[in-house]
Amino acid sequence: MANTTHPIVDVHTHVYLPRYAAELRARTSAPRILNWTNGAKTEERLLILDGEPSGGRPIGPQYWDRDEKLEFMRRHDINISFVSSANPWLDFLPSDRAQTLAHELNNDLEEYCASSPPAEGLSGLKTLYGFGLLPLVPDVEVSTIIQTIEHLKTLPHIRGIIMGTKGVGKGLDDNALDPVWDAIQAARLVVFIHPHYGVDTSAFGDNDNGHVLPLALGFPFETTIAVTRLILSGVLDRFPDLRLLLAHSGGALPQLSSRLASCIQHDPIVANRLKHDARYYLGQLYFDAVAYGSEELTFVTRTISRASAFKNGGGSADPLAGSTRLLFGTDHPFFPPLEASQKWPSVENNLAAIRKMVGVNSQPGQQANILGLNALRLFDLHDQVYT
Repeated sequence: MANTTHPIVDVHTHVYLPRYAAELRARTSAPRILNWTNGAKTEERLLILDGEPSGGRPIGPQYWDRDEKLEFMRRHDINISFVSSANPWLDFLPSDRAQTLAHELNNDLEEYCASSPPAEGLSGLKTLYGFGLLPLVPDVEVSTIIQTIEHLKTLPHIRGIIMGTKGVGKGLDDNALDPVWDAIQAARLVVFIHPHYGVDTSAFGDNDNGHVLPLALGFPFETTIAVTRLILSGVLDRFPDLRLLLAHSGGALPQLSSRLASCIQHDPIVANRLKHDARYYLGQLYFDAVAYGSEELTFVTRTISRASAFKNGGGSADPLAGSTRLLFGTDHPFFPPLEASQKWPSVENNLAAIRKMVGVNSQPGQQANILGLNALRLFDLHDQVYT
């Protein structure tokens, strides 16, 4: 039974809605869903990038069936999930098709969430909420993206946007996105920044290591580079109230933030570009807790907690700040157990890591924040339940 006093809220959980799955099945090149035969066995496989190991990944109802999502939540005592379309979103489509499909999928996701059961013990809340999609593709008119944001504002169960790292083709530091950031900030929508492309796969060598290197290293490094570029471009100075949530605990950004600050300090091109030391901006971001280790999560929270000490004009570290900007996630339906089991080891590892964090392990209130209350506050749902 889900805990209603200290709810568990999942901010990193994915879906391929049936309309999107049909779009992928109709394609003949990646990304696509194809029939894959191995001997006498035929199954559907998801190929999201050309050259993906093992001919893609097995895919089934857990990717689009809401009942499977809800059963997964019950099995792991999760009260509420904020569901996002899984990569590669609309990146591969021409602008007119991306615009149409974004509108349709956002309506589909609203219905998926709005018709979900009430959240147990959390008066007035649903079990499911969602991150919508924007038609972020080359050649799209910025006004079209703004129209989609306006549409999202009319969908009460869509509380944010999931966004890849390419923007409209030139990355998240593209000045052409400024009106988009402005509209998102005004709408108080949370932006979930999630990787898809990884890094140059030639760096992974010729040995067959399955999906390990692209997922363990390529995805987090992609996020690290994209968000660093965003910081360097001054987006967080121009739009300080943006709510940005980083997948996979921000990749390597926390670990490299002091090196980043030093490189900026010694580079005449960027030394005076930002209002604050680069480390300050980590305190303006939110991080999911999909890192699987208590030591790693402890490091992330300590990096966040020190951020205010790097504010221009002076400031001091806040030892509690880190635990207010870390949020539980599962990455469902990815990383299933290799053998059938009642609970998913990936989820249990994440839960254990949060509960064993130094400074959090002895503080039930901080654990409750990371496991669920931070998410309810971030998505403006907390005050509907707690006074």
